[in-house]
Amino acid sequence: MGTGIGSVPDDLDALDAPARRPLRGCRTGTSCGRSGQGAHRRPSNHCDMTQARVLVAAALLLLALYVTGAVALGTTPQVDDSSAHLAAWFRDNRDAARLYAWTAAFGTLAVATLAAIIRGLLPAPHRDVFLLGAAAFVVETAVQAWFWAGLALDPGSLDPATVRLAFNVVSFWGPVLTGATMAMIGAVTALGLRSRPAIPRWLTVLGVIAFLEQAIETITVFGTSGFTAPGGAMNLQVGAGVTLVWIVGLVAWAARELGERARGTEEPTPAV
Repeated sequence: MGTGIGSVPDDLDALDAPARRPLRGCRTGTSCGRSGQGAHRRPSNHCDMTQARVLVAAALLLLALYVTGAVALGTTPQVDDSSAHLAAWFRDNRDAARLYAWTAAFGTLAVATLAAIIRGLLPAPHRDVFLLGAAAFVVETAVQAWFWAGLALDPGSLDPATVRLAFNVVSFWGPVLTGATMAMIGAVTALGLRSRPAIPRWLTVLGVIAFLEQAIETITVFGTSGFTAPGGAMNLQVGAGVTLVWIVGLVAWAARELGERARGTEEPTPAV
C-alpha cells in the first residue's frame, strides 16, 4: 500500500493537516525564492500568505476578464445561423470580438498563476494532471481567441463561406474544452474520494457535480442545432456556469489552505 502511482503513502496526515508542511519552494527561515547565506530571513508563513493574496488577486482578475469579454460579445451568433448572418455579425461587432481576444490574452496570465499556486497544494500525480488540464485550457482558449480576432480584423473583405468555415472551428471550442476541464476537476475531486479525504466534503460534492456535467456536455460534439449545438447554451451557459462555480470553490479552498499553513507555521529561531 506504500507504493503505486506517485508513491502515495498510507499515512496521509500531511494531507489532512497541511499546516504542518510548508509549500515546496518555501523554506522555513527564508524568504520566498531565496536561500543560502546572506539571504534575508523571514518565516515560511510569509510565502503562504503572499501566495494566498496572489491567488485571490488572480481569481478576481480572471473573473473581471471573463465578465468583460462576455459583455463585450453580447449575443453571439449560433452555429446554425446562415453564412450571411455570420459575416454581418462580425462586420457589426468587430471591435467587440477583438476586445474579447484582448481579455483572453490577460486571462492566460491569470489562469497560469492560479494553476501554478494550486498545483503546489496537490500531491503527485494529481498536481501534474491538474497542471496539464490547465495548460490545455489556456492553449485551446488562445486558439479560439485567434479566430475571433482574425475574423474581426477585416470582416468586410471576407467571403461568407470563409466566415462559416472559421466559425465552425470556433464553435467546437466549448465541446473540446470539456477534456481540459475534466482533467482539472477530476485531479482535485479524486482527493476527496479516498478513505481519508484530503479535501473538504463540500468541494468533493461540487467537483463530482461539475465533472459529471462536463462529461455529459461532451455530447455537444455531435450536436447540430439548439441547446446541444457546438458553442450553444449547453456549452456557454450551463457548462461555463457550473465550471465557474467549481473554480470559485477551488480558489476558496486553496486560499484557506494557504492561510492555515501560514497560521500554523512557527516562527523559526534566527540564524546566528
